[in-house]
Amino acid sequence: MNNRKRYCIFAAQYFPHLGGVERYTYNLAKKLIMDGNEVVIVTSNVYHLSEFEKVDEIPVYRIPCWNLLEGRYPVLKMNSRFFKINKILKKKKFDMVIVNTRFYPHSLYGMILAKKIRAKCITLDHGTSHLSVHNKFWDFIGEIFEHTLTKVDQIFCKDYYGVSGACNEWLAHFHIKAKGILYNSIDIEEVKNIQKNTTEFYREKYGIPTEATVVTFTGRLLKEKGLPSLLNVMDKINQERDDVYLFIAGDGDMEDEVNSRKNGHIIPVGRIDFEHIVSLLTETDIFCLPSFSEGFSTSILEAAVCGCYVLTTARGGARELLISDEYGCIILNNQEDLLHNALIKCINSPDMRKKGIELTYQRIQENFTWNIVAKKVEQICEE
Repeated sequence: MNNRKRYCIFAAQYFPHLGGVERYTYNLAKKLIMDGNEVVIVTSNVYHLSEFEKVDEIPVYRIPCWNLLEGRYPVLKMNSRFFKINKILKKKKFDMVIVNTRFYPHSLYGMILAKKIRAKCITLDHGTSHLSVHNKFWDFIGEIFEHTLTKVDQIFCKDYYGVSGACNEWLAHFHIKAKGILYNSIDIEEVKNIQKNTTEFYREKYGIPTEATVVTFTGRLLKEKGLPSLLNVMDKINQERDDVYLFIAGDGDMEDEVNSRKNGHIIPVGRIDFEHIVSLLTETDIFCLPSFSEGFSTSILEAAVCGCYVLTTARGGARELLISDEYGCIILNNQEDLLHNALIKCINSPDMRKKGIELTYQRIQENFTWNIVAKKVEQICEE
């Protein structure tokens, strides 16, 4: 192909770590390769794996790092192994470097590499708030560090995009005017194929009646995802009625607490792969993400494509997908009374849910697919 390009995607975290940024990186890389391009992913060696391997035919380089905040914040080690990988990357002659997120030293390295090899560089922002460790002093120090690092970033990279309009508003907090939006998206055909071949049936496995309502949360088990509120609300609902069940899929800091709350109606299933997530969501009535920190949730897109009605908070790109009350339910925050009332309304309104599911699915088809995003990235590279 005459327009074949070489892309390098920097992501401080990548598989086997599971999260929205990792899924974004993987799906964008896969689609760019399908379009006839070459793609290399550069990540941190958080799990002490091979420094180079092909994962699903995508070349992945893993840079040595220190694992701060239990691996949530990897910091690259500039040792002999780092310089060996750096030497290889400098010879690759990339046309474009794509940096996922601003606030890692790994990200800054990607920007510096792009400048050295004279490749076009864009940075994608996935957040709408500062990283929190739930300690006021360290959160304050973290904010100062993020602002400082972002100023340095801007020396090496001038073009910033958000994965939602809300992310672009957050970039303005750092006095950055975003160039546009490269939406978080989903591969609808992949989901359909998994649904056709599913072998795991969660209602049957856990003895849940057909007429019962299943609520599901998938994602990282972190306080900022609103899990404490959701667990308390479910306990209250189960005191009022016994036909509502909550599945929680994922791992993270709150895993032990979630497991301690397990009962006949609150069912943690741990970390499961994408195929099992699709199977679980396909049997789910309501997907609930009462988060107070999001960019544009991958979990919401997955749930909507699997036929779930979505209940979430007004964070990140939620309002860009659920553009009115007809599409889904968006609450102001995850205060327990607010979440309880909204969840009860959703449970008691099957017709409302049916209409919302249909409208949201159509909106995803028209706006949030990897075909659309990959074409935009290719256009930016050509420009």
